[in-house]
Amino acid sequence: MSVPKVFIDGQHGTTGIRIASMLGARDDLQLLQIDGARRKDPAARAQCLREADLALLCLPDAAAGEALALLDGAHTRVIDTSSAHRTHVDWVYGLPELGHGQREAIVGSMRVANPGCYPQSVILALRPLIDAAVLDANCAFTVNAVSGYSGGGRQLIEAHQGAAADARGDASMALYLYALNDAHKHLPEMHLYSGAAAPPLFVPSVDHRYCGMLVSVPLPAPWLTRRGNGSNKGLSRDDVVSIWRERYDGEAMTHVLSARESDARLRAGRDLALPDESIGNCLELSVYGSAERGLVLIGRLDNLGKGAAGNAVQCMNLMLGFDEAQGLLPATSTAA
Repeated sequence: MSVPKVFIDGQHGTTGIRIASMLGARDDLQLLQIDGARRKDPAARAQCLREADLALLCLPDAAAGEALALLDGAHTRVIDTSSAHRTHVDWVYGLPELGHGQREAIVGSMRVANPGCYPQSVILALRPLIDAAVLDANCAFTVNAVSGYSGGGRQLIEAHQGAAADARGDASMALYLYALNDAHKHLPEMHLYSGAAAPPLFVPSVDHRYCGMLVSVPLPAPWLTRRGNGSNKGLSRDDVVSIWRERYDGEAMTHVLSARESDARLRAGRDLALPDESIGNCLELSVYGSAERGLVLIGRLDNLGKGAAGNAVQCMNLMLGFDEAQGLLPATSTAA
């Protein structure tokens, strides 16, 4: 029996390298390759794109569009890791945990848009609370987030790694904010898929470490109400955990920490630091605060794992009929 053919267009970029490392040892698929000298040759790329059963586009937005043009009517299924198609009506948003029917839509789709790294935490934290009518969708949401520098691509990686090699140090490579005056490219998908009435006020930042992502969403108490009573008597941390666990029951790649687990992490300082790759293709959700003052929702993930390459492989597995977690490290709890 022949195995599916997979082509990574852009396998020398950050996301492509990670995907290639995940797929390289697998014997249940054939990874198509282009000779290094021809990797930018349109004819060579077109041949691999058209020969593949599934292509993973690990390219900037404009280059992803060029790759699709090279397909020229071929029946190759596509996962695009750029931001070009994440809110496009003809593409399926590649976040299996989004809600009822999303996984099935991915399985049956020819065109899947891989989610952005920041939005996954925002969407999967907020959407169940808005759907459960315990959080007002019309509120002015704020998202504070910090990412490892690998999320910025080759130039940012080289800048940080160059600074790390400088014995004098470089203060500009410490934690810094960015994109505060511009519309961040992740805002449209945060808005569309979270269920919020408007895009959030987004405050992204970059830390001087390679990978990891920590996303926080503060929710003042007046925005929250206990489920089912229609009055503002305060939503507790346990209420949020219960709603999340109801929504993500059975999800291998999403782990919801209890209040006890979250407190143990906070005492150890572990929930205030970027995660490393040890959490694999896992999104960890936790909640802090109180019903009286308000809550803070926290998402932790590897921005190149579940935030990019890992999620793309998760979608690829679904589309090709493999076990969803094939070749991936699922969510596990390491909290006390």
